[in-house]
Amino acid sequence: DRQAETAQALGVPDEAVPLGAEQLAERIRSPRFRKGVFVRDCATVQPARLVRGLRRVAIGRVRLHERSRATRIDDGRIETAHGRVRAKDVVVAVNAAAAGWKPLHRRLTVFGSYVVLTEPVPELLERIGWTGGEAVIDGRMFLHYFRTTNDGRVLMGSAGGTRVHAERGLRMLLPQLREARITHHWGGPIDVSSDRLPFVGSHGRVHYVAGFTGNGVGPAWLAAQSVASLVLNRDDEWARLPLVQRKVHRLPLRPLKRIGGDLVRRSILSLEEAEEEGRRPSSLARVGAALPRLTRTRVGLR
Repeated sequence: DRQAETAQALGVPDEAVPLGAEQLAERIRSPRFRKGVFVRDCATVQPARLVRGLRRVAIGRVRLHERSRATRIDDGRIETAHGRVRAKDVVVAVNAAAAGWKPLHRRLTVFGSYVVLTEPVPELLERIGWTGGEAVIDGRMFLHYFRTTNDGRVLMGSAGGTRVHAERGLRMLLPQLREARITHHWGGPIDVSSDRLPFVGSHGRVHYVAGFTGNGVGPAWLAAQSVASLVLNRDDEWARLPLVQRKVHRLPLRPLKRIGGDLVRRSILSLEEAEEEGRRPSSLARVGAALPRLTRTRVGLR
């Protein structure tokens, strides 16, 4: 509803079109879906191919040292187990690994994102009318994201959950695909900022970008322009974006951050599972899910 209302207020209603149950069923049918919004300016990417493509470009322009874990980062120097690199400026853009770097560890926490992939089921996709290649996300805190592939498979992901949650999401959201066999599954960590928005900044001559919270493909390009301006000391529109040098609310110290983050994640997942099953969630889950509001963070909000 907020997406459609925002598009309407900005005078671009075609960018987020509300869909009732019947209109939604014309694109994808499921007894779980009640309504939706169609965002036309959208695309899907194959992330491994994207990264490999970026690597090919980088190799043609810079010296690339892979599998060289940084053990210390200072102004003008990076130390590894095998040697050191000196540079006038250093850029730290390491996704979830930045949560272990002292200058950022109070502003980031780590969640997992996991996906499952089915066997090819083009006949089942035909049956539910999902033949237009639309990518789909639901509107929950720990969202499910799903798409089809060119050979008729379905990829279902769960942000903040596990492989079990991703497969459970597939069977629950698309019950017509209940018999589809899972052939692959994988996952990894994502960096989550305390307000779920990315930020760019500098620590001396060490510049950083982090906090994409699973939404990095588009914003990462934007943030890269800002980092480049910081490195080159440019006072331009990129260096003045609201993402740059903004104040990000601090998270609790370890181990409270880890314990609290895990409690919030489990509590919200418990609430969402109770909603799916039509039962009342436990009091403990409701209290755990409310913790971010008490600490003025948006890591997980219900």
